[in-house]
Amino acid sequence: MSFKQFRLWLLVLLIPVAFGLGMMMRGEDSEPHEAYVDESPAQRWTCAMHPQIILPSNQQQCPICFMDLILLEEDSQSGLNPNELSLSAEAIALADVGTSTVQRRFVSRQVHLVGKVSVDETLQRNITARFGGRLDRLHIASTGVRVKRGMKLAEIYSPEIYSAQAELQTAVKALAAAGEDGASSSVRRLVDSAKKRLRLLGLDEIQIANITEGEEINEHLTVVAPFDGVVIRREATEGQYVKTGSVLYAMADLSSVWVTLEAYERDLQWLRMGQTVQFSIRSNPGLQFSGEILFMDPVLNEKTRTVEVRVQVNNDDGLLKPGMLVSAQVQAVLDASGLPVDLGRVAQPPLVVPASAPLLTGRRAVVYVKLEGEKQPVYQGRVVQLGPRAGDFYLVSDGLHEGEEVVTRGAFKIDSALQILARPSMMMAPGGSDTPVENQDDIPSFDLASVPEEFQHGLSRLLDAYLVLQKNLAGDDNTRSAVAVIEVNDALASVQEQSAQLPVAAIMQWDALYAPMNRAVQTMARSTDLASRRVSFEPLSDNLWLTLEHFTFPQRKVVRRFNCPMAFDNKGADWIQLGKVTNNPYYGDMMLRCGSEIATLGQDEN
Repeated sequence: MSFKQFRLWLLVLLIPVAFGLGMMMRGEDSEPHEAYVDESPAQRWTCAMHPQIILPSNQQQCPICFMDLILLEEDSQSGLNPNELSLSAEAIALADVGTSTVQRRFVSRQVHLVGKVSVDETLQRNITARFGGRLDRLHIASTGVRVKRGMKLAEIYSPEIYSAQAELQTAVKALAAAGEDGASSSVRRLVDSAKKRLRLLGLDEIQIANITEGEEINEHLTVVAPFDGVVIRREATEGQYVKTGSVLYAMADLSSVWVTLEAYERDLQWLRMGQTVQFSIRSNPGLQFSGEILFMDPVLNEKTRTVEVRVQVNNDDGLLKPGMLVSAQVQAVLDASGLPVDLGRVAQPPLVVPASAPLLTGRRAVVYVKLEGEKQPVYQGRVVQLGPRAGDFYLVSDGLHEGEEVVTRGAFKIDSALQILARPSMMMAPGGSDTPVENQDDIPSFDLASVPEEFQHGLSRLLDAYLVLQKNLAGDDNTRSAVAVIEVNDALASVQEQSAQLPVAAIMQWDALYAPMNRAVQTMARSTDLASRRVSFEPLSDNLWLTLEHFTFPQRKVVRRFNCPMAFDNKGADWIQLGKVTNNPYYGDMMLRCGSEIATLGQDEN
């Protein structure tokens, strides 16, 4: 390198250095400027549905569900307990928080029962042979025949009946020969004894009078029907020799029948003697019948966890046949003490809250109570003890007072906000061991000893049809969802037919689940748009999940239950799907990923 080139490179290197030194020197000579410091606290924003999302600006949307963000109010929470949250009017509006007043009122609940028609045991009799002999003729040779009082049933040949008739006629002749004045008391006692014997052998007064008057003795005795009724069982065969006391027929008067129902122990508090029961027969659900509760078994069946409830029903028209399956309902009301309201006494209404108020998790129920704060409302989480559910309300046993305001819409968002502030969620018990479960009014699990194979395959087909419908609703496909509804309807009808093979206790469960599913499917079948189908899709999903929980069938894959808290004006709704990635059928492409998995059933093939 030449000296000239060396000087050029040195100049290039020194120019930046000189420029930097000059700036430093200028800075030292110039007047200092005060730095601007924003002393106002930085605001942070979060998603009410996904509290793990915290962003510095509300100009963005939640990257998961794409909903607008709400202000994370961190400074307004000072001085509050860990289970309390203060919200401004703006935050309340954005979170769409709604409240309702705790009140005392009578609420009703419809208790569903299933059972069958049976014979009224008080109107059933066995027709027996009162003496031994040969059964020479059966006038009624088959069961199911209606007979009238006095109708001939059978004829029995017996030497015993012949000798008893002959004895009476001999005694009568002896009495006649002695005359009224000369007849001894012993002869009169002999006549009376012979008549009594014939009565015990089954002869009526007319037959005895005829024998007394000298009518020819018959070697056969005719057995007649003692009342109007139906022959429900034949025990003897023509030509058979029978002994004294042998059962020839079983007869029943079917003008009044019993409906024997099975009630789960959780429903017993709603039932009492004398209540009116409305029911229909499964073979013709359009016919409606009614009767009164006549008897409730004092002993619980430990296998089925049910109690027998007996209803007496008038059956003059003969439409109710013993053995028919029935579906029944009792409209019941509880008072403040938890007893069914009796129209004959004054009762105090119970304390109730809307069913949307409690957050149910494990064995715990949590409500958020609105309190008056110094500057803005405070929402306090409180564990309460609930009674049974009655329609759209829960009875409250402890934890709330009349007149308090409870959150009925947005409670989940308030609980999420507490988690954002690193406070414990009220939905988790100490130690975090509780997991969300169904509400206390759900049908209890029933361990089926054996589920018919056809019923199992029917449930599997129903689930497959449902999953196709869920996929098409999530895909905003109106045409294909309409076709999928038809497939769900066919599959559901098939399972309903096969349910007749289940035990009565299992039929109780199925009928309670089938009814709301069928209503939902029929409504969807009449719908012409996605919005209407999505409304009915919720009860179908809820009751299908309960069906999968309580009835075993071959599951090849894991089915997952998802929840979207924003559905139906933030009331929330569940659905079932296979994959782990959220596919929301209530919003479709608008908010396809809004929602999270809350439960699973089945096991992976791996």
